Amino acid sequence: MTKVSITVNGQAQTADLDPRTLLVEFLREHLRLTGTHVGCDTSQCGACTVHLDGRAVKACTLLAAQADGKSVTTIEGLARGDVLHPMQAAFREHHGLQCGFCTPGMVMTAVALVNGHEGPLSEHDIREGLDGNLCRCTGYQNIVRAIAAGAVGMKA
Repeated sequence: MTKVSITVNGQAQTADLDPRTLLVEFLREHLRLTGTHVGCDTSQCGACTVHLDGRAVKACTLLAAQADGKSVTTIEGLARGDVLHPMQAAFREHHGLQCGFCTPGMVMTAVALVNGHEGPLSEHDIREGLDGNLCRCTGYQNIVRAIAAGAVGMKA
C-alpha cells in the first residue's frame, strides 16, 4: 500500500492505496466524487479531466500517487455553494450539453483553457483547446458558444 495525501476541492484527503490506483478511481471510488467520468480508459475522450495544481489533466492515466502532495479540483469543486462557476452557468445557458456525460471534462478543460489564455478566445482557440475531449451527441457548436460565454463570465 502507498500512503497518499491530496488536497481535493480544498479539503485534505489521505488514504492508503494500492500503488496502481488511478487518480480517477481514487476520486470516484474512495471519495465518491462521481462527476469525474470514465469514458475510454485510454486518455482519448477527456471525460475524466480534472485540474492538478491548476492544470487540466486526464485522471484515467494518472496514478493517485503521482498527485501526492498536490491539489486536485474536480467538477464538484468549481461551484461555490449554490452559485455555479461562470463556465458551468454558460454551459447551462447555451445548452452546451446533451446527455451530459462529457460535460464535466469539457467544463474542466474550458476553465483551464481560459485561465491559461490571455485576451479573448477565438472560435479557433476554443476548438483547438478542446482537442482531446470528445462529445458523441453534439456538433460542438453549442459547446463552443458556451465556452466563449463562460470565458467572458470568468474575466468579468
